[in-house]
Amino acid sequence: MFRMFFLGLAGALLLSGYARAEPLRYIIDSSHTDIVWHADHLGFSKSIGEFARSSGFIILDESNPTQSHVEVEVDLGSIQTGDAEFDAHLKSNDFFFVEQYKVARFVSKNVEITGDKTARVEGDLTLHGVTKPIVLDVKLNKIGKNPFSKKETAGFSARTKIYRSQFGITYGLPMVGDEVELIIEAEGNLQAPKTKP
Repeated sequence: MFRMFFLGLAGALLLSGYARAEPLRYIIDSSHTDIVWHADHLGFSKSIGEFARSSGFIILDESNPTQSHVEVEVDLGSIQTGDAEFDAHLKSNDFFFVEQYKVARFVSKNVEITGDKTARVEGDLTLHGVTKPIVLDVKLNKIGKNPFSKKETAGFSARTKIYRSQFGITYGLPMVGDEVELIIEAEGNLQAPKTKP
């Protein structure tokens, strides 16, 4: 996604035997991807939780980084805060209503390069049956072979803020915070190209 890293990636891919003629597709590694949120709780503290399961892919376009693309689905039922009663309330129709809205989905629309390792990724977030544009501030941490899995891996950090009321989640407002900060740490594994017969 970012120019400096693609230069180093080029040689690595040649050595590893991967073709570079087309954009590279990385599959989200859910076990090494965390989506953490926090929101104000009555002014006393910030409630913190995470979504433990996600899936999707990232396409990194070496020749034209602004054409890179990401699509991610988050399993809303995987929300966890460390308190079973609070988790159940968040899953209820007061908040995420996971019985009806099982996933949240983000699809990128535009990538703006802001530095050697950073970009602003604009896209549509669908949550609670509502689709709104959001912007992710993304940092590319590293691209290389994972020494344990031996897979070519790309790692990212991302941050954004959303207002839950814009998605129809209004329980407890204004005492319970409207603004929700999302902190995303993600890894994707390179999908090997199909071999020709």
